[in-house]
Amino acid sequence: MRTSTDFSPLYRSFIGFDHLAGLMDKAARTEKQSSYPPYNVELIADDKYRITMAVAGFAETELDIESKQNNLIITGTKTTDAEKGERKFLHQGIAERNFERKFQLGDHVKVIGAFMENGLLHVDLEREIPEALKPRKIAINGKSLLEGKPE
Repeated sequence: MRTSTDFSPLYRSFIGFDHLAGLMDKAARTEKQSSYPPYNVELIADDKYRITMAVAGFAETELDIESKQNNLIITGTKTTDAEKGERKFLHQGIAERNFERKFQLGDHVKVIGAFMENGLLHVDLEREIPEALKPRKIAINGKSLLEGKPE
């Protein structure tokens, strides 16, 4: 049994972080999220990340990676059985079903590349904060710049 969590205190406490609180609320409301295909999210270095997804049985041509509006969408589409020919399995443990996995990216996070290796899809991400948004030191001059200026 899943208990309901009330995130309304976040809306009162985090001024300007409505988007973050909304995402947490949305994630809590999601009843069932598919665990296929399994994936890892790694911190490679400061502001560099990697999503690694197990896509055994998929060729590069059957995978699609799209980044739009702070969303990363990875889609796998297998060819139909008619295109592959008739196969008879005694046991089928490798899932070869279509999937779509969505990731919500933070502000200024960009996809910088993707590659496949040993049945794993790796997607590299980097956060590039613009200079205008980086913290800066403010010097104390001892005088107000507003004093003495005509209105």
